[in-house]
Amino acid sequence: MSRYKCIISYDGNQFSGYQVQPNKRTVQSEFEYALQKMHKGEQIKIISSGRTDATVHALGQVVHFDSPLSIPVEGWRKALNSMLPEDIRVRSVDTVEPDFHARFDVKAKEYRYRLLISDESCVFKRQYTYHYPYPLNLHAMKEAAFSLAGTHDFTSFCASKTEVQDKVRTIYQIKMEKQGDELILSFIGNGFLYNMVRIIVGTLLEVGNGKRDAKEMESILTAKNRSLAGKTAPGQGLYLWQVFYEEWQK
Repeated sequence: MSRYKCIISYDGNQFSGYQVQPNKRTVQSEFEYALQKMHKGEQIKIISSGRTDATVHALGQVVHFDSPLSIPVEGWRKALNSMLPEDIRVRSVDTVEPDFHARFDVKAKEYRYRLLISDESCVFKRQYTYHYPYPLNLHAMKEAAFSLAGTHDFTSFCASKTEVQDKVRTIYQIKMEKQGDELILSFIGNGFLYNMVRIIVGTLLEVGNGKRDAKEMESILTAKNRSLAGKTAPGQGLYLWQVFYEEWQK
């Protein structure tokens, strides 16, 4: 029995999220079905670095699984890609130590959010960006984002229905970069709460369009009250970009 680590990407548009759900198409269910076919009906469970919601994409999701099959790692990649639907791709497969854990060994994650900031929407980007055609004050957004860096209780930026008790997380870096007609917001942290990145993006947009002052971010954080933060940005602009298994260094 060997343990394998896979880096996978997926287009989230046709999935009801990553995690298995009854009678719904999910990334986990499709991946485990492909493994089941390779193992002649035997069920093989996969463990991921974390779940993503419906319509959210991934470039660098990480999963692991155990298998008795003796297949070279490149053979695993080709075999899985031949079994998986076209909206899931295995980017790499590696043999890892038996105690490697895709979730518990995570040191940091990077999420990116793509905003289309042109006047006109784009038919080819509508499922992969959030179209925001209004003027934005990037300086104010960066000032507000600076308040979020570091270790904080992010209750105000977490969906109210979450069951997680400890809402303290550390954000190592927030960057904003214009790329053509897009604004890319990247977040690197030791962990993220349910909808945390999307709520932060929604709040930063309200700062950028003048509905909020950048200095409000600190009071929103300390209040630990979800109702004080902005709207949750749509899922199709969000990407799980990379998962780190070594301490993140700037």
